Amino acid sequence: MAQRIARLSHKTSLLLLCDMQEKFRSTIKYFPQIIETSNKLLQTCKVLDVPYIVTEQYPKGLGRTVKELEVGDEKPFEKTLFSMCTPDVASYMKQKNKEFDTAIICGIEAHACVLQTAIDLLSQNKRVYIVADAVSSRSLTDRMYAFDHMRQAGAFITTFESIVLQLTQDAGHPKFKQIQQFIKTSAADTGLLAFKNLPNPSS
Repeated sequence: MAQRIARLSHKTSLLLLCDMQEKFRSTIKYFPQIIETSNKLLQTCKVLDVPYIVTEQYPKGLGRTVKELEVGDEKPFEKTLFSMCTPDVASYMKQKNKEFDTAIICGIEAHACVLQTAIDLLSQNKRVYIVADAVSSRSLTDRMYAFDHMRQAGAFITTFESIVLQLTQDAGHPKFKQIQQFIKTSAADTGLLAFKNLPNPSS
């Protein structure tokens, strides 16, 4: 299923931060790097006035959103559904951005909550961007095939820096200098090159 081609716009986008919780810290591959990159994208979206939504999967058992993800006063939605698209969240999406047609997704796990969120949104004819260097799983095999699944379903698999540059579109953007601090250094390595059997140039 091919998505319609259009420029990414802050006016029609929502950032979805999926289940980045304390109990996952010791089990998710590249967890510190995933959180670091997700937080850089979150701070960028705050500067660019892109609304964001945070969820927590069964926080009684899996803990709360990690403190490194600076969500501010945005209260996470608690859920047991794997998809972020609970009735409450779906209603809140409309409140946060009445023109919402594009989701930018970070979080965990790639093959569970992220994938099911992407499929739900694609089925509603939303455009979906998966931030590959801000999404992971406990298993790298599950992560790899989740990216394949979402791509085949019609999602765009991309990176943190690509999202930032698409949202600004122009080095002359009035807020570009504010967000340069987030892209001055490359996003943390999260093992993506291993999927392609490519050497890591930084190693």
